[in-house]
Amino acid sequence: MSDVATVIEIAGALSAAGGLGYAKVRAPRVFWSLAGLPVARVRFSLTYRSTMDVCGLTVQPSRLRAFMVRNVARRQDVQPVPPSVRRVRGSSTGMRVTLRLPAGLEPADVAAASERLRHAWGVHSVHVVEIKPGFVELRMTGYDVLRRVKMPRRLPRKLMSGPMVVPVALREDGTAFVRDYKKIPHALTLGANQSGKSMYQRNLIAGLAKLPVGLVGIDCKRGVEQRGYAPRLSALAVTPEEASSLLEVLVREMEDRFDILSAHGVSDLWELPVKVRPVPLVVLVDEVAELFLVAAKKDEERRDQMVMHLVRLAQMARAVGIYLEVCGQRFGSELGKGATMLRAQLTGRVVHRVNDKQTADMGLGDIAPEAVFAATTIPPDHPGVAVAGDSSGGWSRIRTPEMSAADAVAVCHEYAHLTPDIPALTPFRPVVRTAPAGVPPLVIPVPVTE
Repeated sequence: MSDVATVIEIAGALSAAGGLGYAKVRAPRVFWSLAGLPVARVRFSLTYRSTMDVCGLTVQPSRLRAFMVRNVARRQDVQPVPPSVRRVRGSSTGMRVTLRLPAGLEPADVAAASERLRHAWGVHSVHVVEIKPGFVELRMTGYDVLRRVKMPRRLPRKLMSGPMVVPVALREDGTAFVRDYKKIPHALTLGANQSGKSMYQRNLIAGLAKLPVGLVGIDCKRGVEQRGYAPRLSALAVTPEEASSLLEVLVREMEDRFDILSAHGVSDLWELPVKVRPVPLVVLVDEVAELFLVAAKKDEERRDQMVMHLVRLAQMARAVGIYLEVCGQRFGSELGKGATMLRAQLTGRVVHRVNDKQTADMGLGDIAPEAVFAATTIPPDHPGVAVAGDSSGGWSRIRTPEMSAADAVAVCHEYAHLTPDIPALTPFRPVVRTAPAGVPPLVIPVPVTE
C-alpha cells in the first residue's frame, strides 16, 4: 500500500512540474502567479539591503541616526542607509515596489542601476518611474509581456480619466499605452512595410469608434485601408483632389468653431457648455507622403495648399477639438516644403521597425535621441513592436495586440450609430454599401445528388 502511495506522490509531483513547465511556455501569467512571484518576493526580501549596497544605492546615515545606533542600539557599526521600502504589490505580470529615496539619491541613480537590479532579483526587466519628489516605483516584469500581448482587464481610473482616452498598446513594463488627445492632441506614426503600423491604426480606430467623436479619413491609396471603416467615418477622401477639398472644409470648420469659442468667452472646446459643444474630430491620414508627392508641376499648387491646411490644423485645431493622426513610412524634409514644420507640431511619436536610421531620427531624434537606437533594433519577426515617445523626452517600447481588419470593421459597424452628423462634412460622407434584404444570391446553389 505504501508503494502505491509513493507512486501516486511521485506521479503527482511530476504532473505538477510538467504543468508548471507547460505554463511557463504557453501561459506565462499563470506560471508567474503560481511560482515566479512567490520566489521573486522572497528573493527581494532577503537580498534587498545587500543588493542596494553593492549597486551603490545607499548613503551614509545622518548624524542623528548614527548617534541613535551607537548609544541606543549599542552597536558600533553603522550600516549605510538604502531607500526605504514603502509598498510591495504583486500582479499577473510582475511586481511593483515603492521606494522612499534618502537624501543624496535621485531617481536617475536608481534608473542607472536597473539592469543590475534585474539580474540580482532574477526578473525579466526593471523600470524606474518617479511618482513624486522623493518617491520612485520599481516596475518589475517577470516575463516578456510583449511576446504575447494581452491588455490589462482593468485600467487605472487615473489613466482613463478623460473624454478622449483610448488604450492602444501594451508597454514593456506591463502597463497600458493610451492615446490621450487632450494631453497629446496630434501624433505621428512611422514604420516600414509589414512593421505593424496598420495593426496600430486598427486598434486606434477600434477604440475611437466606441467614443462619441467624429472620424475623418484621408486615404489616398484609393481607400484600400480605410474604406472598410465607412460606417463609422463622418468623411473620407481617397484621392489627393478629394483630400485637398476635405482639408479646406476642415479649416473652415475650425474657424467656425473659433467663432463659437469667442462668442462664449472661452479658449478651449471643453470649456463650452455641453449643449453648444461641437463634437470632437480625429483626422486619420493613412500615408502622408501621398499628400506631398506630385507627378506634374501643375499639381504643385494643390500640394502647397494641402500642406498649408495641415500645418494650420496642427498649429491651432487642438483648441477646437480637431486632432491629427498622421501615418507614413518616412517623413522628412525631402517630401517638400512644409514637411518639417508639420512634423514639429506632431507631439506624439510612435516609430515601428524602420528601414534606415534616418527614418528613426525623423520620428524620435528631436524629442528622445536615446530612443533612436531602440527603434533601429526592432527585429523584423516582431510586428507591432514600436517605440513611443513624446516631447517630454520619455520613451518606452510598446506592442499592439493582434487585431484583424475584419475585427476592426466589425467594431465600426457595431458603433455606426455613434457617427455624428456634421453638415460641413456631408459631401464627403462615405457611402455604406449593404446588400438589401431578400435579394437572392448571385450563384444559385445546386443540390448534391448521389
